[in-house]
Amino acid sequence: MANKKEINRRRTFGIVSHPDAGKTTLTEKFLLFGGAIQEAGAVKSNKIKKTATSDWMEIERQRGISVATSVMGFEYRDHKINILDTPGHQDFAEDTFRTLTAVDSVIIVIDGAKGVEPQTKKLMQVCRMRKTPVIVFINKMDRPAQDPYDLLDEVENQLEIGVHPLSWPINDGPEFRGVYNMYEEKLVLFNPGEKAMENNSVEFTDINDPELEEYIGEDAIQLREDLELVEGVYAKFNNKAYLDAQVAPVFFGSALNNFGVKEMLDCFIDIAPTPLPVETEERIVKAEEDKFSGFVFKIHANMDPKHRDRIAFVKVCSGKFERNKNYLHVRNAKTMKFASPTAFMASKKSVIDEAYPGDIVGLHDTGNFKIGDTITEGEKLHFKGLPSFSPELFKYIENADPMKSKQLAKGIEQLMDEGVAQLFTGRASTRKIIGTVGALQFEVIQHRLLHEYGASCRYEPIRLYKTVWITSDNEAQLADFIERKFQQMAFDKEGRNVFLADTPYSLQMAQDKFPDIQFHFTSEF
Repeated sequence: MANKKEINRRRTFGIVSHPDAGKTTLTEKFLLFGGAIQEAGAVKSNKIKKTATSDWMEIERQRGISVATSVMGFEYRDHKINILDTPGHQDFAEDTFRTLTAVDSVIIVIDGAKGVEPQTKKLMQVCRMRKTPVIVFINKMDRPAQDPYDLLDEVENQLEIGVHPLSWPINDGPEFRGVYNMYEEKLVLFNPGEKAMENNSVEFTDINDPELEEYIGEDAIQLREDLELVEGVYAKFNNKAYLDAQVAPVFFGSALNNFGVKEMLDCFIDIAPTPLPVETEERIVKAEEDKFSGFVFKIHANMDPKHRDRIAFVKVCSGKFERNKNYLHVRNAKTMKFASPTAFMASKKSVIDEAYPGDIVGLHDTGNFKIGDTITEGEKLHFKGLPSFSPELFKYIENADPMKSKQLAKGIEQLMDEGVAQLFTGRASTRKIIGTVGALQFEVIQHRLLHEYGASCRYEPIRLYKTVWITSDNEAQLADFIERKFQQMAFDKEGRNVFLADTPYSLQMAQDKFPDIQFHFTSEF
């Protein structure tokens, strides 16, 4: 059997939220507790020149938002924690959805004033679909916030999951006094400006102890009433219901002030799942199997712009990954070995000799990998569920500097391999079309082409409704369709036929007139 001790030590989770709820700040505090960094970086502060560890791309620093998932691993309380910090902005949802296939549990961050926001609901749908266990952190309690009961109701109704508070806030905004940690039966006091560490928590097994008044004065009466009500409404916390993704434990705090974060991290280590079984088309793969298997869920070019490197992010699903050992690249049917597999701390990388289920390994890639690829010790497995979205926005991409056409071609190729967007080449015009799920992606592509490849591009408008992949067993009808629609035909990056429908009507007409042709709305068929 594989090394059970190492498997049980691992916790791999994603942090998701609506933009600006404080997700990246929370990630920073986790790293602080794990001793992985010495000083947390304010994501947006201009006074502090240090930026967030997880926002390492140039454009992220400029805008104060995350546009790519970053991976960070650290040790805490004899556990190996792997965090995947995802983009909150809806234009980068594809990256976030793919990342959710590589985690065993999720922490959802919610702004105490704004409550559940649209992007959070969307991400929760993916968690529900995959039955991923979820913990909720209600952030920014040091600012005016909604009533905690209203917040819990909103989480329950909007995210369609049962909730169970494991900490309870004492007031909010300027009156915020701290939280009562119900999981550990501790009162944790909030002193603005001071870092929340061990010294400001007081153990209270009996909440009716008159000593409570000495710490929080008249607020003690309200706290006792609240806790009595909470205990009446919510049954005893059931860890199995959390692991079955039926109940979400809820914590309150302030990530910016490092408050309530340690309580959640300690509880998370106790209750969160160890690496879970993963579904493949052939069978269920369990973490404790002897033989290594893993899949590529993300590719990133230029993590170090000086070296023009491409890294494939591999989630280890079973067995033990070892450096310099031969593995099978299932799609290419090639045997490969990796001399310098890496572990991550955002953009910092360190070479590792081995990795266990739950770990994320970075493999240097010269163009061998695609998102969804499988690596094994010989078994032909195909992991399921890596979504690919049909683009909704389209633009022609043109070279703005004829002297840099090579750099532009290389840059476009590598960024498309990352799954940042999709590329189509017109059959008749040979013009290149970029398709994205969100408008901000066009800006990111332009910025990265310029700063990472030294290539400048410009966009031109195109009127397009949908790109549709076409296949058919009726070769004559397929050839006839391509001939008739030649001006509206394109190739995707893999050389497959794509129909560029300019209106819903033209798509409907094509489907009606050519019944033997299959029209596919995603590139997975």
